[in-house]
Amino acid sequence: MIFIPLSFAVSLFLVAFLLRLLLQGRESLMRNHLFVLLIGLYGVQTMLVGLRWGYGVTAILPLLSLLATAIPPLTYLAFRDLAREEGAGLSLGDWPHLLPTAALLVLHFVWRDPIDLLIIAEFLAYGLRLLWLARLGPDGLVAARLDGTLRSHRSLLLAALALVASALIDVAISLDLLWGEGRHSALMVSAATTLILLLLGIAAVVAGTEEGAEEGAEEADREGEGSGDGGAEAVLRASSAPSAAPLLVPQPLSGEHEAVAASLDRLMAERRLYGDAALNLGKLARRLGLPARTVSQAVNRVHAMSVSQYVNNFRVAEACRLLSTTDMPVTRIVFEAGFMTKSNFNREFLRVKGSSPTAFRAAQRAAALTAGPAG
Repeated sequence: MIFIPLSFAVSLFLVAFLLRLLLQGRESLMRNHLFVLLIGLYGVQTMLVGLRWGYGVTAILPLLSLLATAIPPLTYLAFRDLAREEGAGLSLGDWPHLLPTAALLVLHFVWRDPIDLLIIAEFLAYGLRLLWLARLGPDGLVAARLDGTLRSHRSLLLAALALVASALIDVAISLDLLWGEGRHSALMVSAATTLILLLLGIAAVVAGTEEGAEEGAEEADREGEGSGDGGAEAVLRASSAPSAAPLLVPQPLSGEHEAVAASLDRLMAERRLYGDAALNLGKLARRLGLPARTVSQAVNRVHAMSVSQYVNNFRVAEACRLLSTTDMPVTRIVFEAGFMTKSNFNREFLRVKGSSPTAFRAAQRAAALTAGPAG
């Protein structure tokens, strides 16, 4: 009977999703190259874990440690790009993130005892750094598509907790080696490392997939689309209505917040920016000529909701108009309204209207039939 380590199955899982990202096209690949690289690194590492702890191949231990030091900084850099208003990608200023890997190379030839401590400290430090990055909530991911900020933020939290958990598990393994003669270390290392890499892979896959769809032209104004559709006023009113599940408690308002919110309301209604499925907070801020944090604070305090909920309210209102006045299939309305995926569309429609799109259309048609004879 052939023994196949669980880590090999995890590696295949990650490779399958890596191929999915690669097949999304060159533009998507360039935009998500850090997530693509990250998933590839996780896949290689899980394969090496299987060779080491499944088949006892010890010659790969130095490579395992070397790749392990690359995981935390690359994970941080990939998610950091979603929180930056300026251009994404690596720069010369990111060179300090290479220091843990460089230190491990030196220690491997000079003094190997502190290597495990170095890796533990690195995972813990970057895990805490990711938690700090996540403190602003979904609106802190200014470069993430508003249609997917919630899932991207959850992926960020998952990655942060996975890195912290990995550090704590390594501490437990060290204690087992010290006090328990390492009786459980092999199982703990194999199972825990595989699980951590799986969780990190899932986080990277979700975030990479959310950001990997085709992006429309960033500066497309959609002029003329806002006139003659009869829906701009309704959309504006819907966006200002309280959310069915508000995330935020209203905060004290200032004249600046109200002015920014009013400007954004006009921009959304007149330019129909919500129709851009790749819209993010950074784009909205650039249209207004303001910092992203200022825009998010205005929306949070005036409308008592996140920016993604605010924009999705416009999209749901547009979907309601199309459902009521056209025979357009729901699958097409998803994209016409500005959503990227049907799952996000259904979730947001339920949040705002309290029913499914199909049920809403049926109710509208039934009401029209009832009102027809009376008219």
